[in-house]
Amino acid sequence: MNANGTLIQTLSNSSLYRDYAEAYTEVIGLPLALRPVQSWQLPFHRQRKESPFCRLLAAKSRTCATCLQMQEKLSQSAMQHPCTVTCASGLSETAVPVRLANETLGFLQTGQVFQQRPTQGQFNRVAERLEKVESGLDHDLLKAAYFATAVVSPEKMNSTASLLSIFADQLAVRVNQIAVQRANGEPPAIAQAKQFILEHHSERLSLGQVANAVHVSIFYFCKLFHKAVGINFTEFVSRARIDRAKGLLLNPNLRVSEIAYEVGFQSLTNFNRTFKAIVGESATEFRGHLPAGRVDARWHLKTDRLHEPALA
Repeated sequence: MNANGTLIQTLSNSSLYRDYAEAYTEVIGLPLALRPVQSWQLPFHRQRKESPFCRLLAAKSRTCATCLQMQEKLSQSAMQHPCTVTCASGLSETAVPVRLANETLGFLQTGQVFQQRPTQGQFNRVAERLEKVESGLDHDLLKAAYFATAVVSPEKMNSTASLLSIFADQLAVRVNQIAVQRANGEPPAIAQAKQFILEHHSERLSLGQVANAVHVSIFYFCKLFHKAVGINFTEFVSRARIDRAKGLLLNPNLRVSEIAYEVGFQSLTNFNRTFKAIVGESATEFRGHLPAGRVDARWHLKTDRLHEPALA
């Protein structure tokens, strides 16, 4: 997870957001999610007020991937201003950017609704298309879920976007406070070291090399790093590599062995042992769980980005 993703995660765990989200969902009757710009998950999956139709599609790998492609389109369209996008099945979602200065950190997202009441003919066309993408869908269950999805007028969707824009401004103020607190609490040498590690994690990295890059002695760096970050240098590097590997595992065309060497491990055995120790399951098992809602439909776009490892 990169720095902005970490800030959004901190916000999503705050009482400010949790209280607002609970009230929003209760009063408006729609799901609400706060997500980073780069996300490998469907934002409303298994949340309150999730559309029953979307829940069915999220359980299938191919239809889930189609939904994630729509999420990518929404992300690109909402970087500057609130935007509503309608998927091929006729459901709309709205994303409102949470911005700090000139940078978009993440999105407040809501929706999974029809903007006009669906018809039988519309459902028939949707069902025919889905059956070509994913075999084995229960037609009757799909139909019931489709017509159970909420209908919200375009006017109400616009009003909802305005409401979320006000809250996004409040979140921006809070995230600025968090960023200042963190900047004041982390020594510059550690911030530089973390950035250096993330930029060179796929290479052979030594404690001495990183200490030299930030112009401090190995002994002092080792002590300072553990105190500031909460884990030692070796574990941080391993977490950075495993976090990157988790992203690459979303590409079904890459073998586990290729991923291991790509992220900086010198042996597959070491990679497998480290992955299981950090994630709690093997890389193969982790990949096997992805179709349940974490398949990244964007792997083919080759957006290979570095992520800072989660330390909690």
